[in-house]
This record gives sequence, structure tokens and C-alpha cells, in this order.
Amino acid sequence: MAWSASTRYEVDPAPLGLALVHDLLNTIPAGRPRAADLLDDLADAQAWVDQALGCWAQEAAQAAAQVPLTENDLEELRGLRAELRRLLSSRNGDGLDGDDHDVAPAVHVAAAALRMDRNGRVVLEPRGQGWRYVAALVLLEVFQAQRSDTWRRLKICRNTRCATAFFDRSRNNSGVWHSTKICGNPENLRAHRARQRVRTAGL
Repeated sequence: MAWSASTRYEVDPAPLGLALVHDLLNTIPAGRPRAADLLDDLADAQAWVDQALGCWAQEAAQAAAQVPLTENDLEELRGLRAELRRLLSSRNGDGLDGDDHDVAPAVHVAAAALRMDRNGRVVLEPRGQGWRYVAALVLLEVFQAQRSDTWRRLKICRNTRCATAFFDRSRNNSGVWHSTKICGNPENLRAHRARQRVRTAGL
């Protein structure tokens, strides 16, 4: 099984359960030609949720939950995505891509329960139906990533015309482009040319 949203932008998924959060971030329309918003209509959103929960279950060695969505769930999922993207973009002072400006803020509360598994470990499990279940699972993975210090490696490409989410695997966590070839080199070339024009104008 492949993470459908991130795969279409040719980015490797974040490790373990954080890949679910990564894939949600990449349900946005981006790339050239522009890919579809996977949360735009119910059929696409349901297909993404089914695929993403199946991938997550594989990573966690658990049975995949069946989470039917309704039309009312779509705005909440888009709102959750927008809030997560806003949080990541604020790290380097970037703004949101235009599509996310029109989305209402997501509710930052989701339900989870503590349960002891067969091995005696206490585990957190998401609760709720529809978007609430997905939000609970996503926030649990953000919580786990913050505890393991991998959350800071999940980033938004600095190229505002791209805005693809990527997991920075560089040793010093210095990456700013989802792809140096696709976004980094063209942006650096544009910046170089702009500096040259300023120098020429000053002569």
C-alpha cells in the first residue's frame, strides 16, 4: 500500500505513523500540472481516508478502521489540514497557500482513550466517528512525533508555488525545498538573477 497523497508529489513519506500526518498535508492541490484537492469532494476524500488508514494500520500492525465520511466531515478535515499547514509554515515565516485562507480553523480537540494491550502496555486510541476519528489519530501521531523529536523535520516546501510537505532527512535538519532539483535550483537561480539586476541598476 502506498501513501496516495505524498506519492503523487514524489516525496518519501515520513517515518512510522507520522506518515499519516504527512499524507494529510499533501492532499492539497499542488505541483505542475496542478493535482486535485483530495478533500474537495466526498468520493475523493473517502478514497483518501480509506487508503491512508490502511497504510497507517500497516505501519502500526493493526487492523484498519472503517471510517465512513459525510459531506459535513469535509470542511472539518480541510480545516485540520489548514491549521497543521499554518503551524508548519509559521516556522520559517511563510504564509499559507491561497486555497487554505478560506478554510475555517479546525477544532483543536479530539477524543482518545487509554487502554492496556495484551502485552501490558498502555496505549492511546482515537475515539469518535468520521472526521473526529481521523483528527484524533492525526493529533495522536503529532503528539508522538513531538515526543520523539521528529515533528520538527516535517516541513512545507519554501517555494510558495509548490507548498508540498516533506520530511527533512538532512543531518542538520536544514532542508527548505521538497526537491532541490524541482524547487531549490530554480528558486536560487531566480534569486541570483534578481540580485544581478539590482547590482546592474546601481551602476
